[in-house]
Amino acid sequence: MNWKVLIFVGLVAYGAFHHYSHRAVMHGAGEIAPQEPLQTNTNVSDIQLKGFTLTPLANYAVQARVLSREDYAFGTEAELSPTDLALGWGPMSDEAILSQIDISQGNRFFFWRVEKFPIAQRNIETHAANTHIIPANRLVENQLEDVRAGQLVRLKGLLVEVKRADGWHWRSSLSREDTGAGACEILYVTELSVH
Repeated sequence: MNWKVLIFVGLVAYGAFHHYSHRAVMHGAGEIAPQEPLQTNTNVSDIQLKGFTLTPLANYAVQARVLSREDYAFGTEAELSPTDLALGWGPMSDEAILSQIDISQGNRFFFWRVEKFPIAQRNIETHAANTHIIPANRLVENQLEDVRAGQLVRLKGLLVEVKRADGWHWRSSLSREDTGAGACEILYVTELSVH
C-alpha cells in the first residue's frame, strides 16, 4: 500500500476518533446542576506558580454543566490557564433550554445568542459563567484534558488574583451577577470530578 494512502487513512481515523471522543454529552430535559456555586471567605496564603503570585480571594465550589470549552496555547494567561470552561447551573444546565441558545467562546470570553429567549435574559446571565481554569497539580491538569461539553463537573478551589513581577495582573470576579469584561472567574482548581 502506498505510504500516502496510509497517512491519509491514519489522519482520517485520528480525526474520527478525536471528533467522537470530544462530542457533547446529552442528558435530556431537566436541570442536571440545580444548585448555585458556593463561595466562602478564605485565609489561604499566596501561592507561587510558574513565576506568578496567586492571591486567594475566596473558596469556591461549583457543580455545573459544561456548556463549552476553549483551549489556549498562546498569551500570558495560557501560561497558567490552558482552558476556559463555560459553565451553567440551574436553568442553564437544562438541555431543553440550552437547545435554544447558541453558545461559543473565544478570546477568553463566553458568548451566547438567541432568536427568542427561552428564559429571562437575566437568568441566562446569572446562571452561567466563563471560568478560566488554573490546574493546581498534574492530576487536575490530566483530568481537565478529558472534560467536554455537556458533562456534569464538580470543581473546587480558590478564586484568585494573579500578578507577575513586571506588573501584569489578572483578577477574578467575585460575583455571579456581573457581565462583560472582568466578569469571568479565575479558578485555581484543587479538585475536579466528572459525574
